[in-house]
Amino acid sequence: MGIIIRQSIKGTIANYIGIAIGFVTTFFVLTKYLSTEEVGLTRALLDIAILFSGLAQLGTTASMMRFYPYFKDEEHKDHGVFFWSIVIPFIGFFIFLSVFLLCKDWIISKYIDNAPLLVNYYYFIIPLAFFMLYMSVFEINSNVLMRITIPKFIREVVIRASLLIGYLLFGFHYMSLDGLVIWFCATYGLATLLNIIYLLSLKRISFKPDWAHLTPRLKKDFALYTLFLITAALAGNITPTLSTLFVTAKMGLAYMGIYAIATYIATLVEIPYRSLGAITQPQIAQAMKDNDIDTADMFCKKVSLHQLLAGAFIFVMIWINIDLIFQILPNGNKYVEGKWVVFILACSRLFISTFSVGSSVLGYSRYYYMSLIFTAMLTTCAILLNIYLIPIFGMNGSALSNLISYVIFISLLLILIKWKIGTNPLSWAQLKVTLIIVSIFLLNIAWFHTLYPLFDRLPFNPKINAIIDGIVKTMILGSAGIAAIYFWKVSPEVNHIAQQVWNKIKKK
Repeated sequence: MGIIIRQSIKGTIANYIGIAIGFVTTFFVLTKYLSTEEVGLTRALLDIAILFSGLAQLGTTASMMRFYPYFKDEEHKDHGVFFWSIVIPFIGFFIFLSVFLLCKDWIISKYIDNAPLLVNYYYFIIPLAFFMLYMSVFEINSNVLMRITIPKFIREVVIRASLLIGYLLFGFHYMSLDGLVIWFCATYGLATLLNIIYLLSLKRISFKPDWAHLTPRLKKDFALYTLFLITAALAGNITPTLSTLFVTAKMGLAYMGIYAIATYIATLVEIPYRSLGAITQPQIAQAMKDNDIDTADMFCKKVSLHQLLAGAFIFVMIWINIDLIFQILPNGNKYVEGKWVVFILACSRLFISTFSVGSSVLGYSRYYYMSLIFTAMLTTCAILLNIYLIPIFGMNGSALSNLISYVIFISLLLILIKWKIGTNPLSWAQLKVTLIIVSIFLLNIAWFHTLYPLFDRLPFNPKINAIIDGIVKTMILGSAGIAAIYFWKVSPEVNHIAQQVWNKIKKK
């Protein structure tokens, strides 16, 4: 676990540097210098490009994770597996580019009434999707080599810093909206270039395929798995972007802008899994290849527990300060409409990131094909719920459709992997975490009715009073939660790290 822990820690550091940049961008730049419609435009362009690139992968990222152990050979540069990871997405890109162009009139007809600004930038989605596609391909090649730090730094820090500069140039009128969209595309182009340069520096990849290594059995398994993934991708890549597609089409870009800011806040909950999941997936793939179910189960439980632990703590810290966040936010009176979207999506993201490791186990097992049924069910459920709930609850309805769909999907998934494979991400320690989190929520309610009025009467302006209240409340409730986690011994790994830190402090 040594390299996993080191790379995960480094990746998490990159993530949180990115979070700091993203925090400044979201809370002090986007909301100040862009209108809600312009915020919605940037989010819609990114999400549609993500959908396009996800479909165009033709399952390459998952195939690399599953089949890399069969190619792994440092002496022979992994038998040229990198070549296939380049060629297959290239084919996929041109297939879906053709669909994108042929369906242009139909797609535009769905958005022209409520989101005409998006229609104006239709063709910019193509280069943006291309760069996103190959950035993901190069990242997955680094991941299987268990080198996630630099790709994480590029994705979380370089991209966010570049976008921040672009927003500032736009905000101070050095750049038009056209220029900002071009800057978006150029940013992801730069990230793609940096990823391939880093990958080449590892000297483990080869553009020359090793045809002799492709046995008939391996070719057959790879082809069937990829064909399955292509089918699954048609459903699986649509679901994460459904909210953007539906809110933009039915409510317009201004509401999408509010929804986007709420999504940015909720996304903080899943940040720890981005590193933890990326570095443990190759280990899970290897364990499943070796039919080492005990090791796979161990990884499942540890990843799930520590994601719940970190994600729930972030969720609580956000929610106990949610009103303060919208008070501080420039033009927060426009975005406060998304308050309950934050809560619902944070619950959804926490649930997904805690148990999505089960999806990885299923994908690397011989029962991988069964996830297609669940994925189709997830997408169908999400589409129907969006259609039904948005007219009733607006943005909250879209968030609810996301939460309900994923709860059903993941619940069925956990039953399946326990029944067919014998792995189970659930543990009694997670119940302890849940009880601690619920206790903090209850303490926050008690705080609001007892101590908040005292802070509200401080001899400062209301915003300063709220900030003081938020700082004191966060310190007290946060410390209580950390203490409960430590003394209840929720995680031996967390207690061990805490003890090491304490010992170093004592030595100083």
